[in-house]
Amino acid sequence: MKKFWIKKVLMFIAFFIAAALLTGFVVMGLWNAILPSVLGFKAITFIQALGILLLSKILFGGFRGGYQGKGGQQWKMKMQEKIGAMTPEEKESFKTEWKKRCGGRWKIHCEETPASTD
Repeated sequence: MKKFWIKKVLMFIAFFIAAALLTGFVVMGLWNAILPSVLGFKAITFIQALGILLLSKILFGGFRGGYQGKGGQQWKMKMQEKIGAMTPEEKESFKTEWKKRCGGRWKIHCEETPASTD
């Protein structure tokens, strides 16, 4: 039983290292292929790419495991309760308002502007 856990831990460590290496090379390749020619930035090294990944994780992702943590599930359940308690008229009004704000399921809402007559 102990060998199983040792193998499992070693496989996890190997997978983590492989994922970090692959992601670092992808970031470095994309940076070096796009940004020097488009914006005039210098090419970066692999270590700098890993630093950019770590910095972006700290600034934008945090270390909590993603956006769908407990807060996301609690919010979803709370909204389901609210919508479940609505009358059919309230549900229709709610849907209409959100379609007006967001433009339906996949369409982008663009307000029509009157054509200028010059």
